[in-house]
Amino acid sequence: MTTHLVWFRNDLRVTDNRALSAACEDPDASVIAVFIATPKQWQQHDMAPRQATFIYQHLLELKKSLDERGIPLHYQQCDWFADGVDWLVKFAREQKVDALFYNNQVEINEVARDAAVDKALSDEMVIRRFDDSLLLPPGSVTTGDGSMYKVYTPFRRAFIERLSESDCRSLPAPKKRDKPHKGKPNGIKPFNYSQCDASQQEVGDDFPIGEDAARDRLRRFCRENVQDYNDQRDFPSIDGTSSLSPYLAIGVLSPRQCFNRLRTENPEVLEKRDGSAFGWLNELIWREFYRHLLVAWPSLCKHQPFIDWTRGVGWRQSEDDLKAWQEGKTGYPIVDAAMRQMNATGWMHNRLRMITSSFLVKDLLIDWHLGERYFMTQLLDGDLAANNGGWQWSASTGNDSAPYFRIFNPTTQGERFDKQGRFIKKWIPELADVPEKDIHQPHRWAEKQQRVLDYPHPIIDHARARKDTLAAFEEAKSRARAESEG
Repeated sequence: MTTHLVWFRNDLRVTDNRALSAACEDPDASVIAVFIATPKQWQQHDMAPRQATFIYQHLLELKKSLDERGIPLHYQQCDWFADGVDWLVKFAREQKVDALFYNNQVEINEVARDAAVDKALSDEMVIRRFDDSLLLPPGSVTTGDGSMYKVYTPFRRAFIERLSESDCRSLPAPKKRDKPHKGKPNGIKPFNYSQCDASQQEVGDDFPIGEDAARDRLRRFCRENVQDYNDQRDFPSIDGTSSLSPYLAIGVLSPRQCFNRLRTENPEVLEKRDGSAFGWLNELIWREFYRHLLVAWPSLCKHQPFIDWTRGVGWRQSEDDLKAWQEGKTGYPIVDAAMRQMNATGWMHNRLRMITSSFLVKDLLIDWHLGERYFMTQLLDGDLAANNGGWQWSASTGNDSAPYFRIFNPTTQGERFDKQGRFIKKWIPELADVPEKDIHQPHRWAEKQQRVLDYPHPIIDHARARKDTLAAFEEAKSRARAESEG
């Protein structure tokens, strides 16, 4: 009997999984699956402990779904990708596998890992790979000369044109095998991660476990909430976003499922580009843009800036200020509330990610790499491409990023997007008594009331910080220009 092996990675679902579907096409084949946990490699990549828990919980759900279909899920824990390669090669040979199926990943270490597997096994079995985590495969949306776009808007224009011509249908979950595999795999054990096992890490109730829960959230958002997306998306006190990114990050949902559900509920989404449905599609395309960039410029995986001269920016060295930012104790309420929310839940609203990252880089003039890494260690939806892209955008070091002279004022950002301070008061109980009109500058109110707040004063003056940041960027740019000319 022919044996097909499906290697699961960041695609923890049975519905619309291209590798799994292809492995199940032959009704006479015996299908088995495997997942290899690599905790030390994940720690090196700064994966948040709560995301490790999220993966573990979804592995248990995936095993149930595969069991129902007569597909056993084998589990193995290795420290590093290289160890995982050795184990997988040995396992495939022991199981007398005829064909290996897996979905591609775009990150540089993962690409090298997959190349090592292909080199070891391609002479012994068929290897079938699929671009499953994207609407369109990397390299398929290019400029006239065949290169990757460096600017988002023309990329989006070309992407939509190509998307309209592509087959993006979602695939159904495989049916139960007529000839289920009779082997008994080992059970899924909590993998050791960050000094304790993954089953003990905290994941909040805001993100229920399982494909069904993720699809229900997607369906409800596209049917009931997406029409208000453009109006509500920037206000953190309102539940105005989809909150689907944790599921997309580990592959419990596919981008095709998102696009197809959106188009089912909003058939004119591609034509009506001023609507809220297109506004959300735009965010999906940003996700694609950042992933395509990783493939075109692998140096981004090594956290290198896209704009070379920004390497010369003279960053401040301040452990105290970095710690204050991390702990939500900067004295700027909107910044602190956002950081406290992320620390407590692993989630941060996208507008707040822009505000907090801008504050670290443009107010505190602290190296963006430190912020990028801290976010990854906390976020439930941690994703290298999106996180790196977002930080390089805010830091003005990336392609199509905010220009270096665009600097958010954290006070006015708070006034604009949390005017009444509802979000702030939820996460900073020390400010519960401060009136709405004073919530963004609470110490000014406290001084008038002759009260002392148990909340820090601003750790830096924004106006002065803005001048210092502009000078630092301009100096780096001038130095780079002089070096190139001389």
